[in-house]
Amino acid sequence: MSANEVKTHYRACNLCEAICGIEIKTQGEEILSIKGDKNDPLGRGHICPKAVALQDLHNDPERLRKPVKKVDGQWQEISWEEAIELAAEGMVKLQQTHGKDALAIYAGNPNVHNYGSLTHGSMLSKLLRSKNRFSATSLDQLPCQLVCYWMYGHQLGVPIADIDHCDFFVIMGGNPMASNGSMMTVPDIAKRLKAIKQRDGEVLVIDPRRSETAEVASEHWPIRPGSDAFLLMAVIHTLFEENLIRLGHLEPLLKDIADIEALAKPFKPELIEAHTGIGAEQCRELARKLANTERAAFYGRMGISTQQYGTLCNWAIQVINILAGNLDKQGGTLLTHPAVGMVQPGEAGAGNFGRWKSRVSQLPEFNGEIPAAVMAEEMLTEGEGQAKGLFIMAGNPVSSSPNGQQLDKALEQLEFMVAVDIYINETTRHADVILPPTTTLEHDHFDLAFLRLAVRNTVRFNEAVFEPSEGAKHDWQIFNELAAALAQKQGIDFQALPEPKNIIDFAIQMGPYGEAADNDWALTIEELGKHQHGLDLGPLKPSIAEGRLCTEDSMIHCLPELIPEDVARLEEQLGHQAQDGLLLIGRRHVRDCNSWMHNSHRLTKGKDRWQLFMHPKDLEKRGINDGDTVSIESRVGELKVAVKATDEMMPGVVSIPHGWGHNSREGVKMSIANEQAGVNCNDLTDEKFYDQVSGNAALNGVPVEVKAI
Repeated sequence: MSANEVKTHYRACNLCEAICGIEIKTQGEEILSIKGDKNDPLGRGHICPKAVALQDLHNDPERLRKPVKKVDGQWQEISWEEAIELAAEGMVKLQQTHGKDALAIYAGNPNVHNYGSLTHGSMLSKLLRSKNRFSATSLDQLPCQLVCYWMYGHQLGVPIADIDHCDFFVIMGGNPMASNGSMMTVPDIAKRLKAIKQRDGEVLVIDPRRSETAEVASEHWPIRPGSDAFLLMAVIHTLFEENLIRLGHLEPLLKDIADIEALAKPFKPELIEAHTGIGAEQCRELARKLANTERAAFYGRMGISTQQYGTLCNWAIQVINILAGNLDKQGGTLLTHPAVGMVQPGEAGAGNFGRWKSRVSQLPEFNGEIPAAVMAEEMLTEGEGQAKGLFIMAGNPVSSSPNGQQLDKALEQLEFMVAVDIYINETTRHADVILPPTTTLEHDHFDLAFLRLAVRNTVRFNEAVFEPSEGAKHDWQIFNELAAALAQKQGIDFQALPEPKNIIDFAIQMGPYGEAADNDWALTIEELGKHQHGLDLGPLKPSIAEGRLCTEDSMIHCLPELIPEDVARLEEQLGHQAQDGLLLIGRRHVRDCNSWMHNSHRLTKGKDRWQLFMHPKDLEKRGINDGDTVSIESRVGELKVAVKATDEMMPGVVSIPHGWGHNSREGVKMSIANEQAGVNCNDLTDEKFYDQVSGNAALNGVPVEVKAI
């Protein structure tokens, strides 16, 4: 082929959970266009601004392409051989001096978007054997995974809303019009929501803010942040009180239903309005519609997970779907049938809980990790087991975890830090060595995580668009080489893993569409490569009653052991007046996902979107005008930020997005990001404010004060 020939590539955009199919035209090393792939069976041609910005990420001159080390506060490029040796030597020495737990490990959100990280990253954790392991999971969806582990036996046994066949869709604390779906892979969400209304269905959004999703919904109910559990328990109360229970074909598999009725008895709808702002009749009508609509689904997301009752809220939504007869039902919520990692008995990665606790605050382990909210205190609190070093994979917790200022200080005093990352950001600026992997267009791609959570069963595998630059390494190659160096220094035998493509090929062949399965398929990576738009494997379908449960007794455990205690904690607040004052929540924008996307010109252009959103009545009460710079203060910090008056906020609630304010810390090598104004809400969120059951950070519902300057 001529170097000037125009080539067309098809693949998924892996910058968010929607994994939209895209068409990329290139000429030599130049990207000519990025468009939606109309033949993609999941995305159906949908595209958002993030996909177009893939070229910014690929071409970014500030993206690291070679390893660097810090010498007298300055960064120097070094060879891969020196970088791997320096990283391995420093980590082994730290653990030999202070013990295994002295080296903390953190995995950021981008890891789950790159299948090489998922297939190979765990090698490092196994070799390092530290109990100070953290990830973005406990800043996000941990309560959802924990509830599914308890109830269905597997942390990824997450029932997905069958949105394409649903007639009453309830969204609580989620904004899929901005996120394109989350823990529910749903590209083209706008058309899918519109289709519900076109077939005379309804979409109800329950959220403190009239979000982008609320704007297109049939109805929006504002709710006080952190009070969701009251409404959910009142819905459960009503389902029992009005004989609306529809257990259906799952009834023989359900445990402890009668005990749930007793737990919900105190939560009368008349008692919850003072807490939530939602009336008793609204609550009752919600319960009736969920039970009496033939095809209904209740979905909750970030707003219900990142709050003080995150686990209780996620449990209650699962229970409501069960009681109303909407679990394992077309148009309700269903388990997926992906080509790799289908949840069924014997499937790896089911999960663990509470095998150990964090050293200082005694928060429980989940799936080998302790909550990220305690990472700073584990570094700052002296004593045996203190974290004195950090190995971090594609994460920026200084921007994304509660009380980022405290974590920033904790990282300053570490003895040694290694980062696998493409940027020098608020977190990696503290590293001694940074090992940069290739980026998305330079390696092949398979959506190992998000196809397991999609609203339709599809599969695709795509080759790289560009050859990596000379000397570049993929993430899995870095992990293999670093693991080999660590094992050699530890005197341990080590066998490198094959490339991810081969691991996935084996998994596909052993999966439900492979040669080993009892069907007409004989799917392989080679066969998938012939279908560059991907393959449609069909709609979601009922299957829980057909042997999909992973609990030891093959039953649904409707009342996990720790739930009654949390319900009792909630019940103690019934009848008590909610505290006056303002509560802080975050917010999502379609051009954002995480802080590292802020170095893209295409994603940061346009109107400012980092202001403090506040209801006009709250501004008037404090003598503040629209556009003023104000002081906003929480227990842990104070920020100065421009305020925007908007009635999309519920009175008493304010909002700042996370991830901005890059220019507030020296040493961040992201010039486009540094040019942006704004502040980071996680300089206000409180590391002591978390879900007491799981330890997940409560990033929403944080008490704050706003004052005129």
